[in-house]
Amino acid sequence: MRTGALVIAAAATLATALLAAIVRRRGRPQPIARAVLTEPSDDTTMDARGAVRSVQAAELTLPVAALAELWSPMHLERLARTYWRFLSRCTLGVIRVKYDEDERAVVFLMRPLVMLRFRAPQYAMDAHSGVVRWRIASGLLVSRVAHGGDGYLQIELERCATPDPATARVRVEVEVANFYPALASGVARWLYSATQSRIHVIVTHGFLRSLARLDLAESVVGRYGPPDDIDDVPDPPLRAWHEHSGAV
Repeated sequence: MRTGALVIAAAATLATALLAAIVRRRGRPQPIARAVLTEPSDDTTMDARGAVRSVQAAELTLPVAALAELWSPMHLERLARTYWRFLSRCTLGVIRVKYDEDERAVVFLMRPLVMLRFRAPQYAMDAHSGVVRWRIASGLLVSRVAHGGDGYLQIELERCATPDPATARVRVEVEVANFYPALASGVARWLYSATQSRIHVIVTHGFLRSLARLDLAESVVGRYGPPDDIDDVPDPPLRAWHEHSGAV
């Protein structure tokens, strides 16, 4: 029960911070975008076992030359860092990401309030797609029965066909899969849907919209560097990865 109360309190604080951030951002002049993003979609489901799958996606349209410059392991890693930077910024620092050699901890203000703990990211990339995936390890937001399970958070890029040879389109998808929320198992599913799930969708849509600025954060770890080629990504090929995870 104490965990459930803590999660609810954290969700309320986070919702307040998000509202303050939205109000603050509306007063700022909007930067001129180098890219155009479609309105993000949302597909969130929970199966009979309580496993959540949540997918938010949008299409990014930008010049072919700009995409060619960005299509590299280094920029895929920077995209991953951009997600965590956005999470911290949009919550006014209430939620922070702590980096360790073999994990990433999403904390509520400071440790030991670890809301989500992820394994170090895995990368896969080829000429058409790129994926960064964080395996969910544990955390206050994760049901105890799912600690060390097969849940994950991932960002996937996929090139799309375009009728204009000077223009490129990329589908950007943020997916959470096989996630068993502690709030849904400890209280009620409707409460999870109205709080934690809704906050995740709002944050992810904000992150996707922010990509139109093409402002990618510098990586904290710096695993990949500039002349890295997609063939240098050491993780499993995308096809084998998707077959193993059940993705299509």
